Amino acid sequence: MAKKLSNVNVPIDARETFVSIRKTFSEGDVALKLRSLYNLQQIDTELDKIYQLRGELPVEVEALEGKIAELNGKAANVAEEITRAEKTIQELKQRYTYCKEKAEKYQAQLDSGVSNSREYDSLTKEIEDHDLWAQVAMKEIGKNQETIAACQQQIDEIDKKIEVRREDLKAKNEELEGIASSTAKQEEKLLARRKECADKVDARTMSAYERIRKSVRNHIAVAAVYNGNACGGCHSAIAPQKLIDISAGKKLIICEYCGRILVSPDASDAE
Repeated sequence: MAKKLSNVNVPIDARETFVSIRKTFSEGDVALKLRSLYNLQQIDTELDKIYQLRGELPVEVEALEGKIAELNGKAANVAEEITRAEKTIQELKQRYTYCKEKAEKYQAQLDSGVSNSREYDSLTKEIEDHDLWAQVAMKEIGKNQETIAACQQQIDEIDKKIEVRREDLKAKNEELEGIASSTAKQEEKLLARRKECADKVDARTMSAYERIRKSVRNHIAVAAVYNGNACGGCHSAIAPQKLIDISAGKKLIICEYCGRILVSPDASDAE
């Protein structure tokens, strides 16, 4: 007895087009799938119009937020440099105090009298060395203080830039919020309808649909017949037999020039 063959689920490839899913698409109610896709396309077209009203504002807002974050990070790094310099100054001050105290101690021993020239030379050498180390510590303190001053100036300049960017961001956000609030209800309604349509489309077809939308300039993946005999996406002429099949709505017809799905203008469940 022959074994029953089981269906093999092939992973979805992000490069798939409507041509590559032709066989899968033919399974089930083709007319329903076409109607759902066309409805989805019409909804996405309306959403695109809303998003076009916002123009480059979302991108500009994101860029400003990124720049502010970058400047804040730069300021934080400079602040860390100041902290390190302040810590170094404290250590150098302790070293300076230690060296001066040691030099004074050896000087007191020298002033109280020495028994021989060897002891005199040893104490003199210690005094000179500790005075020199104290001078080096003081010089290094000065360098670190200069570093702190330069860093603080750098932070002040960064803060000014951040303030300008924040003012720009505030203005852009207010403009974007104004546009968004005026279209919020319409967008919410369209997104709800979009979800309903998308739920009726299988994942493989949806993947191909999204890919085509991103790859074409007008974002139309499902095009209605234009002017009676042309593709509504690229305006290329459609063969008469294909026009008959499109009108019947029982086959997946794809434009041979642009790869879009072609449907009849009355294929939509328009409200």
